Amino acid sequence: MPMFSSNRRNDIPALEYDMNPYESFMKKHLQHYGYYTGRNASFRQSYQNFADWDQVTSFGAEVSDSDSESDDLKNSRSDSHRERDDTRTTQLIYSFKEGKMVPRLREPRQLYAINNKELGPQQTARWPSEIEVLPDRVKHISNGSNGEPEPFYKRTGEEHTPWIKGEDNGGEVVYEYEPRNTPFFMRSRVGGYRGEDLRAYIYELSDPNDPTLIFESRFESGNLAKVIKVGPYSYELWLRPDYYTGKHTQWYYFRVTNTRANVTYRFTIVNFMKSDSLYNHGMRPLMYSDKNAAQKKLGWVRCGSEIAYYKCNMRYVSGKSERCHYALTWTCQFPYNNDTTYFAHCYPYTYTDLQDYLLNITNDPIKSRICKQRMLCRTLAGNLVYVLTITSPTNDSEQNKMKKGVVLTSRVHPGETNASLMMKGFLDFLTGTSADAKLLRDTFVFKIVPMLNPDGVVVGNYRCSLAGRDLNRNYKTVLKESFPSVWHTKNMIRRLKEEREIVVYCDLHGHSRKRNIFIYGCENRFRPERRLRERIFPVMLSRNASDKFSFDACKFKVQKSKEGTGRIVMWNMGIMNSYTMEATFSGSNLGKKKGYHFSAADLESMGYDFCDTLLDYCDPDSTKAEQILVELEERMKQEILQQMQKIGQTTVVSPSDIDLDDYYTSGLESSDGGSDSSVSDGLPVHLQYLAEQLPKKKKRLKSKKERDKERTPSKKTTQATAIQEPIRLKPISVIKGIPFEGKTSDRPGTAHQKSHESHKMSASPTGHIRYTTVRPKSRDDRTNGGIPIFTQERSDERAVKKSDYLEAITNAYLQNGVLRAEDLQQQDVPHLRYSSRQGQQSPLPEGPCESHQKAFAASYVANTLGLKASWLPGRLQTIKRVHFHPRLPHSRSPEAEP
Repeated sequence: MPMFSSNRRNDIPALEYDMNPYESFMKKHLQHYGYYTGRNASFRQSYQNFADWDQVTSFGAEVSDSDSESDDLKNSRSDSHRERDDTRTTQLIYSFKEGKMVPRLREPRQLYAINNKELGPQQTARWPSEIEVLPDRVKHISNGSNGEPEPFYKRTGEEHTPWIKGEDNGGEVVYEYEPRNTPFFMRSRVGGYRGEDLRAYIYELSDPNDPTLIFESRFESGNLAKVIKVGPYSYELWLRPDYYTGKHTQWYYFRVTNTRANVTYRFTIVNFMKSDSLYNHGMRPLMYSDKNAAQKKLGWVRCGSEIAYYKCNMRYVSGKSERCHYALTWTCQFPYNNDTTYFAHCYPYTYTDLQDYLLNITNDPIKSRICKQRMLCRTLAGNLVYVLTITSPTNDSEQNKMKKGVVLTSRVHPGETNASLMMKGFLDFLTGTSADAKLLRDTFVFKIVPMLNPDGVVVGNYRCSLAGRDLNRNYKTVLKESFPSVWHTKNMIRRLKEEREIVVYCDLHGHSRKRNIFIYGCENRFRPERRLRERIFPVMLSRNASDKFSFDACKFKVQKSKEGTGRIVMWNMGIMNSYTMEATFSGSNLGKKKGYHFSAADLESMGYDFCDTLLDYCDPDSTKAEQILVELEERMKQEILQQMQKIGQTTVVSPSDIDLDDYYTSGLESSDGGSDSSVSDGLPVHLQYLAEQLPKKKKRLKSKKERDKERTPSKKTTQATAIQEPIRLKPISVIKGIPFEGKTSDRPGTAHQKSHESHKMSASPTGHIRYTTVRPKSRDDRTNGGIPIFTQERSDERAVKKSDYLEAITNAYLQNGVLRAEDLQQQDVPHLRYSSRQGQQSPLPEGPCESHQKAFAASYVANTLGLKASWLPGRLQTIKRVHFHPRLPHSRSPEAEP
């Protein structure tokens, strides 16, 4: 009996036996989610035919410019559909070429089928599932300060630095949010935590006249952990460190409501970790008022008075020791009552802001042709890392191959938002309609990663990703799953380098301790043909942006601690112009912008200057570049000459006498310090956590036989060592017929006995030298007697000073007649040889040792004067008893003198 009857087969209309099993399964799967059920009929009917749908959803497909298509094109399209049905694939399309049907791969569609009007669900920001997030998005206008420059704050020296009280000393907690404690990142979701048991504590106003401010930071890029009210209008703020770390408290971004106009408020952030900050040099916080933006179209402005950055009384544990926190305090007044006001360390630029910007490029019919967007990878949380390819479209493959490559990346450190503003200015210029922009697109292929660390940007980190590590120390990593963005970026650059020459690689950053904008590069001092050429581009940039960019602040030293950064890794791949461009959070001290903060427009204009410098650098006429190279060589010679004069070398008197091949070293400039990311280098947090949970193996105790074997090397090992290493001749000293290897100081015994033996060897005619085949001992920081070298040197210095003193006092006694010169010529008086530096030998063949001569001289002077030895100053006060050499006539001891 058959398993299924014909009637039973007709009762299952969903099964389609003309489809292959895979397509049948997929159709049932899609029907479960609403496809092929008639629910999307209205969407399908919005397009008249497949050609309209193909024009919208396909990317780069061949579509006729005219509304009516020729019959040949329609026939070829129908043939291609038939071929597509036959091959059961949607990735091949067919076109007529020379009378034949030629198959080719379909061009990639738009990134995740981005809708032309709004972002799709694939682009929504994803958060760690334990973080609470407010549903409403925060938006700001970009205009600020009406274009007027904002000066630095001038310190008066009378700024108040409040003592941190905390809630234990009468403070009241008005805001506190600590995410659920998880040791490392595990999963993410859109909108973050969705439970009802919210953990954030928000102060509730008791009545409308309550002046307490309401704080909030549970929005994208927000950072605030705790607020304590310590006065009617004074608040202490605690920042949240980077997620899954206990470090990096620098970025802050929060809002306050229930404000009162014309009231002076004091805010104090109490848990910074850096010992110095630009707030000590005039930098002011940023403030944004919703009412100002609505009424005056005024965006972010600098604010604050009585600004101070100082070491406070709060401490934290760092390793095995404790360190002090640093605090930032300022006062300000709000312009409106009941306003919503935001404070930030720098101009905020979120992951959603980037997606809005890229969506505008996609919807622009001109920019979308020259800027192709693709997904480079997904982050740990599932957020998209975009890569943009910008160049002029061409059908000439040979011309396309001749184009050189330029790579720019940004926001590997999420708290450095000024890097995104420079990137925005760069993209605005490059996708513009100017003649210079078109020339750049015709000359280069630009690969741009505008945001390398979207996870850190979303959650409000300052430096790390959700792996708990600094991505800019992990470009050498092989952990693709833990550091996906930098791993894929490095491989993308490697593939690009195989296709074409890469002229410049530049990673955009922000700097928290220096002013101006500057570059860190990589010197080529071991390749004379490239020496100083990596500095030509920064010099050109400093001339194009003389009021913002400082070449004097640029550093080109390659440090071992920075070998995992993108700059050094790309340089090791063969990119000569591999840079990290740092923009200050503060402002400039150059030109007409000296003493003023950088605005958002200033940072964006740096992107324009970068493009202009690219044209200068790649100008076919290399006269400008060669002239700059000559100037750099003269400057380097001047620096070498100044360095030599500091250390006292006067052999070189002019820069023309200096040969860079002999004198140029990397020690001429300081390191590119200011970064504390070395503490965030290492394995991802989850791998470290798993390693700690693994059971530790017990150390196996060794048997007595194994221990004896380690102490006594085997004969085979001894023979192998003798064969592998060359035999060296070493002198052996012979004393009284007993040979001893090595120096005199190598013999066993006290230092006093060694001095006797040394004295005998210098005077004995029987001493001779022969050679042995024993291997020499290795040198270390100790003498062969086991005494540290610095201790032996100090002992020698004291002996020299003592000898000089005894010689001086003896000469003084002779000049004053206390000692008679004829007494010194008697046979019973020994020769007073205090120091071996005099070059005199004892007249006796077996005379006293040097130490005995010094002791006898002191005793002889004391006996002659009729005084006790304790009368003598210095170290001679300790002499109570003197031993004499047996061959010398004895004199009276100091104790025997009445």
